[in-house]
Amino acid sequence: MPEDIEWHFIGTLQTNKVKYIAPFISMIHSVDTLKLVQEIDRQAARCSRAIRVLIEVHIAEETSKHGFSVDECKALFTGDVLQQFPNIQVCGLMGMATFTDNTDRVRREFGLLRSLFEDIKSMPFTGRDFFTELSMGMSDDYKIAIEAGSTMVRIGTGIFGTRQ
Repeated sequence: MPEDIEWHFIGTLQTNKVKYIAPFISMIHSVDTLKLVQEIDRQAARCSRAIRVLIEVHIAEETSKHGFSVDECKALFTGDVLQQFPNIQVCGLMGMATFTDNTDRVRREFGLLRSLFEDIKSMPFTGRDFFTELSMGMSDDYKIAIEAGSTMVRIGTGIFGTRQ
């Protein structure tokens, strides 16, 4: 692999696995609990580095999806919660829409995340210069996500095919 490759972790991450990726990971896309934020910060400090993360927000109408609620997410950025974690850089938000053919529902959910992103972006929190990414959209809905303002899409199935 090239020397300058950047590895991104996408998907559910267990806190006990952070230590394995902390030395080399460029960004973690799916930070869905405060416990995980704490562990990433701890492991990043152990490696004497900062790790870029995206806060996952639960916007779907499915219980199988993970993430902070909208209110929990806002609470992270108000006050000094994130200032307690100097070894992470919160670079934006990430969310997955409901897996459905109902494009109106998907648009609403992406619109909710875009609105939350803009609200947070206007808040006076430490590290807001890094807060530039809005990750939403996968192989089946990435076009709707781009229309809604996504800066990063995840199209694994479109590239690698359906999982076995």
